[in-house]
Amino acid sequence: MGLDRNQRRFLRQTFPGDGCVLDAEAAAVFGMDSSRLADAPWAVVRPETEEQAVALLAWAHSERVPLFPRARGTNVVGDCVPRGGGVVVSTLRMNRILEMDGEDFCAVVQPGVVTGDLQRELAALGLMYAPDPASVRVSTVGGNVATNAGGMRAVKYGVTREHVLGVRAVLPGGDVLRTGGRNHKNVVGLDLTRLFVGSEGTLGLFTELTLKLLPLPEATASVLAGYAGVDQALAAARAVLAAGILPTAMEFMAEAVLEAVRRVGDVPWGPEVRAALLLRLDGGREALEAETRRLDRVLGPTAPVFLERGTGADEERLWEVRRLINPASFTIAPDKMSDDITVPRGRVGQALERIRAVAEQRGLDILAFGHLGDGNIHVNIMYDASRQAEDAVAAKRTILGHVLALGGTMSGEHGVGLTKLPYLDQQLSPRERDLMRRIKAAFDPHGIMNPGKAY
Repeated sequence: MGLDRNQRRFLRQTFPGDGCVLDAEAAAVFGMDSSRLADAPWAVVRPETEEQAVALLAWAHSERVPLFPRARGTNVVGDCVPRGGGVVVSTLRMNRILEMDGEDFCAVVQPGVVTGDLQRELAALGLMYAPDPASVRVSTVGGNVATNAGGMRAVKYGVTREHVLGVRAVLPGGDVLRTGGRNHKNVVGLDLTRLFVGSEGTLGLFTELTLKLLPLPEATASVLAGYAGVDQALAAARAVLAAGILPTAMEFMAEAVLEAVRRVGDVPWGPEVRAALLLRLDGGREALEAETRRLDRVLGPTAPVFLERGTGADEERLWEVRRLINPASFTIAPDKMSDDITVPRGRVGQALERIRAVAEQRGLDILAFGHLGDGNIHVNIMYDASRQAEDAVAAKRTILGHVLALGGTMSGEHGVGLTKLPYLDQQLSPRERDLMRRIKAAFDPHGIMNPGKAY
């Protein structure tokens, strides 16, 4: 199945020039995302105005044509893949920052704005948009909102949903819905804004987002602490939080991760380091100095075998270690299966031990690292698809089972997309999934928005 002549004519007329891509080869690049899954779209359109979006969703609703919203395609769960065919809707040309208001402490942006670009513009005004996903330099605000992206600063500032005040979206059929607004507190009616956040493109197409801003902290400081084992690193993390210190970020890296990073760059620690914590603090300069001294007092008794502090350029050098994990992982094996499990904070140690046991049982290298402060651990199963595919799938299934048995969730920030859909019944009850389908049907009665994803 594909588009007929009249449908193709509509798309060309509504999206003139290169706003419409009908050539199969040119459109193919829009059929994949960072999950490495791919499917061929029937066409690609690039709306620049809300009027075009309204016309598109009215037409698609009437013609029963599936639509697949996407931006930079950085998600790793297959959210942007046009499974079964349809029209990919690229939002990258809706990329204007419409307003940055230091009085109301809000920004109004179109969905195609790159998150890192917004943060730089705001920093020049002494303002901050707190969500900070690892892909911040390339991913867009619309994609972050659609997946409720997390990131390293979530331990202190929360995930994306805590920073979205309002949404303007076009619904199937062409109606424009505005939820929320510029108010930082609003408890009137059901919270439709939060329903859109994390909906993975299944309810409507964003055209405008109103975001909560914060004052930009005066300064930041970071500490990289190495330990002889995982237990010591986890004990140190507990000590930091028990002391009443709330870091901006608290990252954990297990031994296999440290070894992978060592293969691709110079590292400041020696072979005696088998687990590491990377912490960042922020705040006013005087308060930050006092907080840094307090952190030193807490970490001292935890007996780190390596400790390095940094501010400014030295701080960024410490965080480069964290950024190297993804490219470094492919020095271990050519293929990767990524999960972003989350467990209650007090059960991280149990989760890591069970992950290690699965790695040994299956003969695989499994990298464990992530946002320790909120119990969110990234699990990268490294394998060779030519001979280890079955073991990798079995390892994934076993690990997800362990996570749920510990009271955790199979996704803390990446979402469900396609890759986790087969396991969803392990976490959500039939009643929950039925309610989610009924909610979707209220927004999208013909099921044209990113069908077959999320729930």
